[in-house]
Amino acid sequence: MLRKLSKVAGVAALSLGACIAQASDTIKVGVLHSLSGTMAISETTLKDTVLMMVEDQNKKGGLLGKKLEAVVVDPASNWPLFAEKTRELISKEDVDVIFGCWTSVSRKSVLPVIEELNGLLFYPVQYEGEESSKNVFYTGAAPNQQAIPAVDYLMDQGVKRWVLAGTDYVYPRTTNKILESYLKGKGVAEKDIMINYTPFGHSDWQTIVSDIKKFGSKGQKAAVVSTINGDANVPFYKELANQGVSAEDIPVVAFSVGEEELSGFDTKPLVGHLAAWNYFMSAESEANDEFIEKWHAFTKNEERVTNDPMEATYIGFKMWAAAVEKAGSVDVDKVRSNMYGLEVANLTGGTAVMNTNHHLSKPVLIGEIQEDGQFDIVWKTDGEVKGDAWTDFLPESANLVSDWKGLSCGNYNTTTKVCAGSEVAAE
Repeated sequence: MLRKLSKVAGVAALSLGACIAQASDTIKVGVLHSLSGTMAISETTLKDTVLMMVEDQNKKGGLLGKKLEAVVVDPASNWPLFAEKTRELISKEDVDVIFGCWTSVSRKSVLPVIEELNGLLFYPVQYEGEESSKNVFYTGAAPNQQAIPAVDYLMDQGVKRWVLAGTDYVYPRTTNKILESYLKGKGVAEKDIMINYTPFGHSDWQTIVSDIKKFGSKGQKAAVVSTINGDANVPFYKELANQGVSAEDIPVVAFSVGEEELSGFDTKPLVGHLAAWNYFMSAESEANDEFIEKWHAFTKNEERVTNDPMEATYIGFKMWAAAVEKAGSVDVDKVRSNMYGLEVANLTGGTAVMNTNHHLSKPVLIGEIQEDGQFDIVWKTDGEVKGDAWTDFLPESANLVSDWKGLSCGNYNTTTKVCAGSEVAAE
């Protein structure tokens, strides 16, 4: 009996060891994007992008001799659920990295969890800045890589009056706070700035668009700077068309509308309106042609479009894979230290560089909506623009710098010489 029990125990131990060995044979990649709810219109594509990158990396042999395994969860456009799913991915699924979030409110929900558990998040969407966490790499645009250049472009086009229209959460409010300060610094009077916020999923735009028309009929050229997010964009643009607001009358420059969002409705009335991004599908480069071809092959659908957050996901994934290979490990601290200075060819013909403030250097492009739902690139920077974690246009953050290599701090006050943390600027 004892011999039998001993054999059973031995077999059990071998089985357990085999399971542990098998588990360690994969590198787990967490995918944290809303696949339902108001943000699914934008985020589902990013889930597919990560899956494509994982598949492509596995075809190349994986990383460190191991296959990559994607672990997909659906936080369902529910901001507190993002935190719960993050904890689940790190503590239960034992993922080595997470690619995810779209809205800043979802990222803010994730931030304390990822810092507590020392996880690693790649965040691929434009945002308001005013944050730099050692556990997050921000591969989307900061305000100086999107919002500020867009306003400068419109100023050069003769715009004098400004409608700052956004969804009611942290990204639009902080971005518009920065833009309001920037515009006033350029001599724009308060009466020439109209600010409006609507909830996620807002659908009744009749009164707001009527107010925008009235604001734009005061004898000076007006424009809308839009930080409206998610599926609310569809009825917003439809109402502009219903009330005859053309791009010639009051142009709209959007920061959250790309090819994916435009594929959901008739774009003919939108022709001439603008978007500011770091990438458009229409960009001409060999790297972009290859990316689009790979995307169509992966989705088995020639009609699927590409967009800016997809490129930011692509760049982040490429950099993470390179850092893992350099470090010879998926350990978060080792990967982080190997990220700085990494270069990846972007899809518009230039080179993306990861800086020690956890933000990329990237080009800025302005695109004009075409009838086919694509963008004609009408303006771009001469080269790459380094993303600022902290804006120069708010007094509470003008003296702050982020440097996770030299200073080991995301929020260093150059006046007081104090490191105050990763996200909240001293008032």
